[in-house]
Amino acid sequence: MKRTLLTALTALALNPAFADLNWPQIEAEARGQTINFHAWGGSEVINDYLQWAADEVAERYGVSLRHVKVTNTGDVVSQVLAEKTAGRAEGGSVDLVWINGENFAAMKSNDLLFGPFTQVLPNYALVDTENKPTTLFDFTTAVDNMEAPWGMAQLVFMYDSALVETPPQSMTELLNFARNSPGAVTYPAPPSFYGTTFLKQAMLELADDPAPFYEEVAESDFESLTAPLWAFLDELHPLMWRQGRTFTSGAPEMKLLLNDGEISLSLSFNPNDASNAIAIGELPESVRTYVHEGGTIGNTHFVAIPYNSSQTEGAMVVANFLMSPEAQARKADVDVWGDPTVLAMDKLTQSQRALFEALPRGAATLSDAELGTVLREPHASWVAALERAWQERYAN
Repeated sequence: MKRTLLTALTALALNPAFADLNWPQIEAEARGQTINFHAWGGSEVINDYLQWAADEVAERYGVSLRHVKVTNTGDVVSQVLAEKTAGRAEGGSVDLVWINGENFAAMKSNDLLFGPFTQVLPNYALVDTENKPTTLFDFTTAVDNMEAPWGMAQLVFMYDSALVETPPQSMTELLNFARNSPGAVTYPAPPSFYGTTFLKQAMLELADDPAPFYEEVAESDFESLTAPLWAFLDELHPLMWRQGRTFTSGAPEMKLLLNDGEISLSLSFNPNDASNAIAIGELPESVRTYVHEGGTIGNTHFVAIPYNSSQTEGAMVVANFLMSPEAQARKADVDVWGDPTVLAMDKLTQSQRALFEALPRGAATLSDAELGTVLREPHASWVAALERAWQERYAN
């Protein structure tokens, strides 16, 4: 069935008008399949949501969804690449993967992806591709229907308003804040996603001209273009938590330190994260969210199907369900996860829009206007270059 589907999908990519013809067949073939969904497992909130999704697709479509919890998506890419090198063209260990950025670019460039397939999914027609261009370009890499949009993200910062009256509004102000409050600031060590995002945010803010960062990194220009970033970090590190000799493992650990009062500022890539954490008692009610005045990095995260999955039908059924208004609205609920939707409200029916209109907005959640300017992610090639340079300079 897989070869037939791949042939059909190739034809559909050329003529999307036929997209509806094969969907009932795909749903029928999906029944009884078990999908190994490799996704970050570091959040109980997200893990609980995925368990709900697993229960739903089992009941509705007869598909078993198994959440394989991972700490680094890059390891999943390496796993699929190793299988390709070993000639394992079918029966791969990964059926669906939560992915974006440099990991998507690596899978696409190494022909590790099944598809194109998203144009076959009925719910893809509801995605806001017009006003959310990051659903079409992942860290400047064209998506080309090779991954299904799942959620929106934007870098936000958190502070405890009981301790901090006015949070810093830029990286320059962050450095001044650290000078006045030694030990109150930190960030995760790359290659933690959050740590690398902090580096990219600082790099874009401190540059005289950010345009070169949207092109593939060139070794000849790397040092000169990133010089302001390293000068900033050299001055910031001695002022940080534990004098910059120790870094946190990621945003969850920073949240714990913020809750304990060890640091005054934290960060997240989910604008609803603080409200969600307050709702479940992970942060005090005095915590609030803010963004830098010049804007912060934002992107879309996706799910993709590896080229050697033998469960492509079930994987597509799961990806389609994850884009459904019901699943997207539940995911956007701050009491459940608080991950912003990829859907366009004007493409939904009145009853579907009502699901989103009924959602509570937490006290720490910024409005769309308050979130301000969304900065595009730099070219994916900058990730590895920045992480390597950071390790050489600062890793103990």
